[in-house]
Amino acid sequence: MTTWHPGLYVAATPIGNLDDLTPRVGEALRQAVLVAAEDTRVTGLLLRRAGGSARMVSLTEHNVDSRIPEVLAAAREGVAVLASDAGTPGVSDPGARLVAAAHREGVRVVPLPGPSALSAAISVAGFDAVEAVFVGFLPRQRSARQAALRAAAGPARMVVAFESPNRVGALLSDIAEALQDPEVVVCRELTKLHEEVVRGRALELANRFGQTRGEVTLVIGPTAAASSEAGSGGARELIAAFRRAGAKRAAAAAEVARLTGAPRNEVYELWEALAEG
Repeated sequence: MTTWHPGLYVAATPIGNLDDLTPRVGEALRQAVLVAAEDTRVTGLLLRRAGGSARMVSLTEHNVDSRIPEVLAAAREGVAVLASDAGTPGVSDPGARLVAAAHREGVRVVPLPGPSALSAAISVAGFDAVEAVFVGFLPRQRSARQAALRAAAGPARMVVAFESPNRVGALLSDIAEALQDPEVVVCRELTKLHEEVVRGRALELANRFGQTRGEVTLVIGPTAAASSEAGSGGARELIAAFRRAGAKRAAAAAEVARLTGAPRNEVYELWEALAEG
């Protein structure tokens, strides 16, 4: 049985099927004095389903910094719940900044695990890999996207990415070109009525999913066609692509550091070296 101390409870919510709401998350929603979520309409349905009556506030990329004091104040006094629209907070959403602030200010942080498109996709991919690399949403610009793919892929590694339905075909084509047409698993509408999990070669799936609907998670199987140089080599290729695309230095450096794991100061040095060269 959970003892509900004051704190920030990071709650995983269903990615489609509402029956995947865990009993613990349901109880947290009933105990909560405040619930922070990207879309209060979506999470509000879960709150009402659970029988909770907490005050709700939106937490988006644009207002997260201004919301942090309010949410942490609630977490010091009682149960404050952080939820994403679907899945686990902190995975390609602004919740990570709130959690980081809670740690800095000594506020208790409690995970309430549950549904995640990331782990669900890996579980049904069937790739025997030593590592799994999550790259979130890849760059929209084609050369930067292909460079990111080459930097992330490897012979004992699977790569997991999110993509919007109208760009899935283009991403699969880029995977085929950049990584010599590896096996890929397309997970569409996970846990929902029209759920689809398909495994095949990237080029074959690009034709199949050229036009599709719904949320998509891709798992790229291990490939020998990774970046010819690890670490700084992959970062160099990617930062060069961002420069050609006209990206700002700070934004490009942050994205390259996220995708490759290279220290941000080294990425800045690569940017300056390319500028001088």
